[in-house]
Amino acid sequence: MFITKKVLPRRTFLRGVGATVALPFLDAMVPALGSSAYAKEIVPTRFAGIFIPHGAAPGYWVPQSSEPGFEFPYIWKPLEPFRDRVVLTSGLWSQSSEPPPGVTGADHFVAAAFLCAVKPKKTTGADVEAGTTVDQVIARKIGQETLLPSLQLAVEDPGANSTNCGEGYSCVYTNTISWQTPHRPLPMEINPQIVFERMFGDGGSPEVRAARREQQRSILDSVAGDLESLKIKVGHHDRVRVEQYLDDVREIERRLEVAAKASSEAPSRTMPVGVPESFDEHIKLQFDLLALAFQADITRVSTLLYARDLTGRVYPESGTNISFHGGSHHAEDPGRIAQFAMLNRYHVKTLAYFVEKLRSIPEGDGTLLDHSLILYGSNMGNSNQHLHYDVPHVLIGGASGRLEGDRHLAFPQRTVPTGSLLLSILDLFDIHLDSFGDSTGRIENL
Repeated sequence: MFITKKVLPRRTFLRGVGATVALPFLDAMVPALGSSAYAKEIVPTRFAGIFIPHGAAPGYWVPQSSEPGFEFPYIWKPLEPFRDRVVLTSGLWSQSSEPPPGVTGADHFVAAAFLCAVKPKKTTGADVEAGTTVDQVIARKIGQETLLPSLQLAVEDPGANSTNCGEGYSCVYTNTISWQTPHRPLPMEINPQIVFERMFGDGGSPEVRAARREQQRSILDSVAGDLESLKIKVGHHDRVRVEQYLDDVREIERRLEVAAKASSEAPSRTMPVGVPESFDEHIKLQFDLLALAFQADITRVSTLLYARDLTGRVYPESGTNISFHGGSHHAEDPGRIAQFAMLNRYHVKTLAYFVEKLRSIPEGDGTLLDHSLILYGSNMGNSNQHLHYDVPHVLIGGASGRLEGDRHLAFPQRTVPTGSLLLSILDLFDIHLDSFGDSTGRIENL
């Protein structure tokens, strides 16, 4: 643990054998005579880009008004408690997800276009090409001082696929939404146990980690000495905050142990060992880990892939038993559209779980939600017709005071490409480019 006089550095760790636990932002990290401006300076703005395929049920997600106090539509309803931190959009055009002129296919194999607004190259070989994604542009600016410059998460295993996902496109375009360069896709991690070890393991060998789990010992046991030393150095408020944070770490460990035991005992597995069978538990574990990573400044940038294109997964917690891809092809039948809307709303409900988590964590002069920006969206509108205009996107969070919520931005159909939204998002992180992907300009007053 590193302590400078009576002020803790922002990078303060509890260390033990095979464990390094970064701490959340504490009052003790601000000098006694320090100003609020200094506190704001060391509190970063985080970014999370979250992709979900297959669009949204027509008639269930576009607000009827853009006037103040507009009603949240059915699919976005779980986000209404956070409306002061929510910007809904409609009318955006995911032009980059449409096939290039003279090229067939593509629209089920371009999740990669979501955060770069570049049409992927049609290939099944190693010569894949898309575009550097917005998360990686942000990570270059604000992620180089953190343990993990960026964190790529997913909730569906891409490992069962071949190199060809159909229509002449490599599966890599479906398996990840994060590209470090136009030719370097980044793998998404679906196993929460591996994510946890990357966050707190500090190079401990697999044997050390396995032995600790076998003995049902917490990773926090090895940092007990540093923890006691820390408690002497900080005030009561900080001690309470640290204990709450470590309680969250312990609870995640407990849930990971339950998942590992269940997966090892299951007679038939559809997920790797350690990954919960339940989507609901899986997504919440990933979100809880991401919240901890943001809170402890382990990373400031993340992406999350809810599902892969063409997935046949069923979500019992949604109240319907339709499969995701099958339900998206609703044949314009009102009853089937309503079923698909239930599925869409359930996904947003799990997103709201993450938003509430961030809002519940105090930091500096606000909360983690105040100091974060979440982009959640899809590259399809009406998926039954494979349309890539009128695509659902929502922005959530305060972006450290730079994003005003409680708004619905309605754009004329086929006029504003998603690249323009990504270009404008970069402005919120003080990254000012002339263009990004297929942008045609900035979105005014974002």
